Amino acid sequence: MQELPERLRQKLADRKTAHALRALRQFPALIDFSSNDYLGFSGNIRIANAVNNYLLSGGETGSGGSRLLTGNHPKLVEAEEYIAKFHHAEAALFFGSGYEANSGLIATVCHRHDTIIYDELCHASLREGIRASGAKAISFAHNDLHDLQDKLQHVAGNKWVITESVFSMDGDICPLLDLVTISRSNGAMIILDEAHATGVIGKKGEGLAQSCQVQDQIFARVHTFGKAIGVQGAVVMGSRELRSALVNFCRPFIYTTAPSPMLAVAAAAAYSLLDGPCDEWQKLQELIHFADELQDVIKGEGTAIRQVMIPGNEAVRSAAEQIQHAGFLVLPVLSPTVPAGSERIRICLHAYNTKEELTALTELIKTIRQQ
Repeated sequence: MQELPERLRQKLADRKTAHALRALRQFPALIDFSSNDYLGFSGNIRIANAVNNYLLSGGETGSGGSRLLTGNHPKLVEAEEYIAKFHHAEAALFFGSGYEANSGLIATVCHRHDTIIYDELCHASLREGIRASGAKAISFAHNDLHDLQDKLQHVAGNKWVITESVFSMDGDICPLLDLVTISRSNGAMIILDEAHATGVIGKKGEGLAQSCQVQDQIFARVHTFGKAIGVQGAVVMGSRELRSALVNFCRPFIYTTAPSPMLAVAAAAAYSLLDGPCDEWQKLQELIHFADELQDVIKGEGTAIRQVMIPGNEAVRSAAEQIQHAGFLVLPVLSPTVPAGSERIRICLHAYNTKEELTALTELIKTIRQQ
């Protein structure tokens, strides 16, 4: 078997030296404070039954081709229509992953003569789309509306503002109402990634835009299914014209096998639970409010994502291992995933976690930090 090029071998060696080498792992049965399965929908029996009933009635496991060929399965269309209605959008388009949706959307609608102004902490999938678009790209300081306004006022032509509802590392929330006002007053269109708000923010988990009642003032929203929805995939929400543009020009959508209809059945079933009343959503909200009182140890407020800052890859890895040995599944976030010096343990709250478990985890973290 041929060896890796020397350049890649050296990069791997550098990662090992920096205690930042990534590897695939499996974990024993621990109390989960790490996964993005905020509502526990990945193991929900009602969603599983919906998929099982579909298969037992003769449903296909695969789509059989791209959407523009033989893969435009009725279940995908049904899911798109139902989810678009839930999110108060004209239309939705189903993608195989949030990464594919974000990167494909931006690369399609943004042009090399446009200017994109994006939050400096935007997800890699958004940055990939920005890079592929060829547009001029300028970052603004994280959630800093003054910096955003300044950047917008110094560019001409077509302008785009790209940000997230809930940021994946710290769990902080975009100041969306003011961001919409500033963007629109400067003639900029908004693309909003709702990945970590879907199923969490809003009275039914509908996301930040609907919670703020500004969904009609946003060019495109991306709602992903791999977090609270408990499945896989994503939808881009927007106008019917946007959907048509993506069907015609979005290369990651056109040149790939369509998602399995099983995913569409599962996603639609999850949304039917959110259409509620949803006990899982209520339990998660109660735990979020409880966690808001633990700010002296676990930072974050109002979302399912919390963090404990422990600078240094070696230090944060050691702390995470101690917590795992005590029976809690938490994982360290290392540089270069986050900037050096801002390494942290990322804690995710779930509908199936208890207040007693969170209290025990908090006390354990206190003890470790005092060592």
